[in-house]
Amino acid sequence: MRNQNGFTLIELIVVIVILGILAATALPRFVGVQDQARRASLNGAIGAVRSAAALAHAGALVQNLGTGAVNLAMEGQNVSLINRYPTANVAGIGIAAQLNQGGTADYTLTGGGAAAGNTLTIAVVGSTTCSFTYQAPTAAGNAPVVTLVNSTCN
Repeated sequence: MRNQNGFTLIELIVVIVILGILAATALPRFVGVQDQARRASLNGAIGAVRSAAALAHAGALVQNLGTGAVNLAMEGQNVSLINRYPTANVAGIGIAAQLNQGGTADYTLTGGGAAAGNTLTIAVVGSTTCSFTYQAPTAAGNAPVVTLVNSTCN
């Protein structure tokens, strides 16, 4: 009689079935975690944009900058301002809020411009629906408008 080492076919099938069951229950939870992470990233970016706009506005007031197109030095970089708030582009709110700094593209920035009233759409990378907009103030004394477009981050 010979000793054989290894698994029987039944044992292998049972292990494969158990792995399949675990994968079927874990995969939806993993996808849910990704959606939650994108939503958290979106909320963080909204907070960063609002804070950066307020800081830039405070800096413009302290330095008595005009309401036209001017630059403000923040963190060693020039931030483009209009009506004492960052413009709706990469040179304005993109730099002020430090979106996509350090060589990583965490957000896509589309549209916008340096003029008053322009709107920049900021979306979380990896999601086609997770985004918000930043609209530069239309007149002196007005604040920029940050609007959530879609928080369904799948």
